[in-house]
Amino acid sequence: MLAIETKNLTKKFGDKIAVDKMNLEIQEGELFALLGTNGAGKTTTIKMLSTLILPTDGEIKISGLDIIKDRQEIKEIINVSPQETAIAPNLSVKENLEFMAGVYQIKNKNEKIKELIKVFKLDEVLNQKAKTLSGGWQRKVSIAISLINDPKILFLDEPTLGLDVIARKELWTVIEKLKDKITIILTTHYMEEAESLSDRIGIMAKGSLVDVGTAQELVEKTGTKNFEDAFVKIATGGEL
Repeated sequence: MLAIETKNLTKKFGDKIAVDKMNLEIQEGELFALLGTNGAGKTTTIKMLSTLILPTDGEIKISGLDIIKDRQEIKEIINVSPQETAIAPNLSVKENLEFMAGVYQIKNKNEKIKELIKVFKLDEVLNQKAKTLSGGWQRKVSIAISLINDPKILFLDEPTLGLDVIARKELWTVIEKLKDKITIILTTHYMEEAESLSDRIGIMAKGSLVDVGTAQELVEKTGTKNFEDAFVKIATGGEL
């Protein structure tokens, strides 16, 4: 079954077309990276797919549910880890997890929190206030919180932005553990991140989805030496 399917997905802001007739299919359990330069339309796309804004035209199906008719049901099976770290700074890590478990009315709250503590190795920072954590730890906690409701689909928006190399690699390990268990849509500006983590990659330019494939397929298609060069060639319409 498809986790996400769009047909002629379009979003306009006044006269500006932010997303132009996008047709996209993402399989259940897939980690799909959506790449593009600033202004390419990927943020608008993610906002539509995650129900934050409605499309101007076209269709979106999330696990077979219609984004217009079944919006509330869709909200219950997805979650978003935004670019801005989504944690309460004055609460401890444990309190953040407990608070969000309460918001989502998680029935097996204690079991779920224990599971997330184990997966993200949060024991050593559990009683620290979130604002005292390093950027890497804050991102881990933010992603852990986004998994509190056992989403079928998780949107990760620039999860490692601004992190040092070690913190980024640690977060990659966490994301890799989630692969195949849930569907993940990843946006990133780090080419090596998309290449390392994703099953497939979609590249947007000027509001259009211009190519989709594995990193290797895109390299071979463009006749380039590496994925970064392939991305530049596709995103710029053939110019390196």
